[in-house]
Formats: sequence, structure tokens, C-alpha cells
Amino acid sequence: MLRKIVYSIFIFIGVALAVFLLFQAFGDPARLIAGQTGNQKTIDNIRKDLNLDLPKWKQFVIYVNDISPVGVYTENDIQKKNLKGLFFGGVQKVGIKLPYLGNSFQSKKPVSEIIFNAFPTTFVLAFTAMLFACIMGVFLGVLSSLKKDSWVDKVSVFISIVGVSLPSFFIAIVIAYLFGIVWHQYTGLNLTGSLYEMDELTGEKYLSLKNLILPALTLGIRPLSIITQLTRSAMLDVLGQDYVRTAHAMGLSKKKIYLKYALRNALNPIVTSITGWFAELLAGSFFIEFIFGWNGIGKITVDALSKLDYPVVIGAVLCSAFIFIIINLLSDWAYRIIDPRIGKA
Repeated sequence: MLRKIVYSIFIFIGVALAVFLLFQAFGDPARLIAGQTGNQKTIDNIRKDLNLDLPKWKQFVIYVNDISPVGVYTENDIQKKNLKGLFFGGVQKVGIKLPYLGNSFQSKKPVSEIIFNAFPTTFVLAFTAMLFACIMGVFLGVLSSLKKDSWVDKVSVFISIVGVSLPSFFIAIVIAYLFGIVWHQYTGLNLTGSLYEMDELTGEKYLSLKNLILPALTLGIRPLSIITQLTRSAMLDVLGQDYVRTAHAMGLSKKKIYLKYALRNALNPIVTSITGWFAELLAGSFFIEFIFGWNGIGKITVDALSKLDYPVVIGAVLCSAFIFIIINLLSDWAYRIIDPRIGKA
């Protein structure tokens, strides 16, 4: 696990380098901030303020220093960037801090604040979608394996193939149109909406859980299809093992054999799929959030791209990479809980 943590740190540094180099090719940020009316003096001042007048390697060092949890700063830099953390030292202070992602070009708000405000809605959406996908996927997979070659098995396999084959943005448009427009009088569901809505009369925010149904359903279709196929395949493999036949011969109940022994030993590939999909959904489901107007990380990233607000885009990409890395590490621990043989290997 320690080795994997070290590998993960190097992976994150590689992502940070790739993001830095990629966005160096998208024009001059100073000109974007100054706008069309900004004169050369204003642009030069902005470039100096953002350290864009320094050599590229120095810009990268400052960039890594800002996004890392440990950094070296002067007192002036700490106040200017409003850094949060514990700092020690004289002129050059070493500190443990929250990552600094800069400020938005458009709103001037700290990028970390923008992402922090958007993350809870993305987490609720991703968690709900995965909960739906896990429950239905495992149920259909187990049912298909126990009813192999029956009409139940064939229908489950057909539905899972269709779910995997159709692009998410296409499914989102179809579901939004059918449930949000055509059948709106029966469902009462809105075409777009987020977790919190604004009351037009009082101006206060209120929780709107019904807006969660359509995006969560849409987002859960693809992982549900994958989990169904994996569960069916893994269960069929496990049910053919000697210890299952021995358990049947010993007179154990089918429920105990299937749930306590067979399903548990079939969970490893399923956990891999679940953690991978949850990381992907949590990192930002761009098209789904954008189509349904869900104010999460995906939507703010698409909005930032349309406005060329690069600090927000960079912050969202780094946040996504960090989420992937953390969930992959957690999945390794989950394997050891589910299958103790991995820890002993």
C-alpha cells in the first residue's frame, strides 16, 4: 500500500505537468482577463501579477508549490493569496496548507471555493446513481446466473448490452425529453434543475430531491449494465467451483451458498468496476450535468471552458485526478476486506 501511495503521488505530479503544459498553448491569460478594452500596460501588470513574465520552468515551480499541500512562501505571498494553513520560519516560511488553485478569471472568486461549493451536488448525484446501479446490477446479475439461459437471463443480458452501447448524452436527451416534457403531467419531473432551487417569492433556497431522479437514473444506466454483466459472469464462474458443489452435497441452503459463499467470492471484479465507475461519476459527469442543469463539477467545468476561464478548468481537472487516485487506493483496501487472501499473498 505504501508503494501504491508513492506511485499515486508521481501520477498526480504527471497529471499536474500535463495540465500545465497543455494550457500554456491556449493563448495569453493576461489578455483574456484584461478583455478587448485593456491596454498594453494593464496586460503587462496582469502578467507580472500572475508570474507570466517569468521563465516557464519558474512558472511550473510556483504552480507545483501552490497546488501541493506543503509549500514555501513569503509573508507577502501568504497574504496576497490568502493561504490557509500553518506556516513556520523567517523571511521564507514553510507551511502545511490547503492547495491554492488561483482565482477565476470571470468571477474573481477563489477556484477552490467554486469547486468546494459544486462538489457536494456532484457527490450526491454520483452516490445516488451508483447506489441504483449497484443494487439493480448485482440483483439482475445474480438472477441471470441462477436462471441461466431462461427468458429472465436473456432479457437482462439484452438490457445490459443496450445500456452499454448507447452514449450517455443520447440517453440523457431521450430521458429528459420523455420524462421532463412528454410525460411531465404524469411524472411531475422537471427537464432541468439542481439539488437546491430558489423560491421565486421569498428568494430562499430549498432542497429539491425530485430533480435528482432523472440525472441519477441516466447516470446509473451504463454502470448498471457493466455491473450486471460482471456479476453474471463472475457468479457463473464461482457456481462451477468444487466448494460450491461440496456445499450443496453437505445440505446447506441455497440462499446461504449463493449469498454467503458464491457472491462474496465473485465480488472482486464487481468492486473493481464499482470503484472505477464511482470515481468517474464523482470526478464530474460533464454532459449529464450540463444537459440536466445540475450545478456540479461537470457543469462548472463546461461553463468555464465556454468562457475560457482556465483556472477553474485546471482546478476541476486536478480535482478529478485526485478523486480517481484516492478512490483507487480505497478500492485496494476494500479488496483486502472482501477477500482476505489478497492481504496474505
